[in-house]
Amino acid sequence: MTGSHEYASVRYLVDDVAAAVDFYTTHLDFRLGADAAPAFAEVVRGPLRLLLSGPASSGARATPGDAADPGRNRIHLVVDDLAAEIERHRAAGLPFRSEVVAGPGGRQILLADPAGNLVELFQPAGQERAATAVP
Repeated sequence: MTGSHEYASVRYLVDDVAAAVDFYTTHLDFRLGADAAPAFAEVVRGPLRLLLSGPASSGARATPGDAADPGRNRIHLVVDDLAAEIERHRAAGLPFRSEVVAGPGGRQILLADPAGNLVELFQPAGQERAATAVP
């Protein structure tokens, strides 16, 4: 899907991607965006881009076991250079809750805010070359 920076993105971890897509598109007026089922799909409604991540997705695998109960949702922030963001946040002493996880959609890492809420820093697939390319 193009223009993903125009949306507020929220990731929901789901047990069944197809059932989740059906629920949101049938009952809540979302439209299907990207679909990499059974691992992942995105549905969109207005400015909200809901990322539905099944158990095989990198988003689900990046979630630490102690944060895998209900309420494990997090803010999803797209970054241009994940490695630089990690270095910057580590230098500031911020706590990470996962290692970098790579999947079909890109690479990500989880950062905890002061209250322990998770923030996902995500670099889309294909953007790695753009971030490191020399003109």
